[in-house]
Parts: sequence; C-alpha cells; structure tokens
Amino acid sequence: MTVEQIAARLAGLCREEKFDVAQKELYADDAVSIEPYAIPGFEKETRGLEALIEKDKKFSAMVEARYGTVVSPPLIAGNVIAFTLTMDIKLIGRDRTKMNELCVYHVKDGKIISEQFFM
Repeated sequence: MTVEQIAARLAGLCREEKFDVAQKELYADDAVSIEPYAIPGFEKETRGLEALIEKDKKFSAMVEARYGTVVSPPLIAGNVIAFTLTMDIKLIGRDRTKMNELCVYHVKDGKIISEQFFM
C-alpha cells in the first residue's frame, strides 16, 4: 500500500472506532507507540504489535460508553501521516469527556512503524 492508501484506510478505520483492525492490518510487527507521558497503567512508550494490541484492549476496557469519534482529513508529508482525532467517551468512574489529540504516524515499506500522540 502507498502512504496515501494507508492514510485513507487508517483514518476510515479510526472514524469507525476499529482501532484493533487498523493495528492488525496496517502496522509493522515491530511498531512503536509513543504517548505524551506515562500515566498509571500505561507506559510512555510501547513496543511491538502484540503490545500495542494489548494496550488498545486495556484502554477499551476502561471505556464505559462511546458517543462518537471525529477524525480530520489526513495530512501527508513524505512517509508521515497526521490527523486530529476527537473521541467523545465516558471512562468507567469518570464524567463524559472529549479527548482531543494530534496523531502522527510514520510509514516504512508499506506498514506503520510508529505512532505518536500529542494532547
């Protein structure tokens, strides 16, 4: 897949909240995920596709309700994809909130090799 095809597919799957499908389909086995900072239960950096899948499962288990996800059209510069993502969610034991982040992905050899989130 080209970077443009990956960008379109990734943005589409994120809009549908199919983050696990995106990981399994588009990510390299040695992909890395970088958060702005570590929080209890989540490291700042997660390495390897299996660990990323587990991280997504762990986050999803914390979500009590989803009210929608909005993804901006992706921007592409060389092998880098970026878009904003806003999730309207309610985490267990917390008030409903909108999580806004800038998502940046690096592509190599037709697979996403890294994702980094800025909030």
